[in-house]
Amino acid sequence: QVQLVESGGGLVQPGGSLRLSCAASGFTLNKYAVGWFRQAPGKEREGISCISSSDSDGRTYYADTVKGRFTSTRDNAKYTVFLQMNSLKPEDTAVYYCATDWRTNCLPGWYGYEFDYRGQGTQVTVSS
Repeated sequence: QVQLVESGGGLVQPGGSLRLSCAASGFTLNKYAVGWFRQAPGKEREGISCISSSDSDGRTYYADTVKGRFTSTRDNAKYTVFLQMNSLKPEDTAVYYCATDWRTNCLPGWYGYEFDYRGQGTQVTVSS
């Protein structure tokens, strides 16, 4: 059974930083693309990042709303994917979750792709 678990969310002031982690059980996260998504109350899901596997092209993609502020990386030794979030804004407040499946590369249109597996999410609140 594949399980994804996110951690690292919390309350942060505008301009602050957080680092989210995505770990998997029952699945070798290193080998496959991992997407990060967020959903705020009353809003649609937003794809914010996708990182291809290290064995493929290893490319990372970002939504325009987070480009230059968020960075997705892998620690293959720990089978974990991270989302470093800097210069956080109140509009970044949402539940963030990671998702994956058996694809190694991020697809065109990754931001709208429905991965087969996703975690429960972690709350990020940006407020003063």
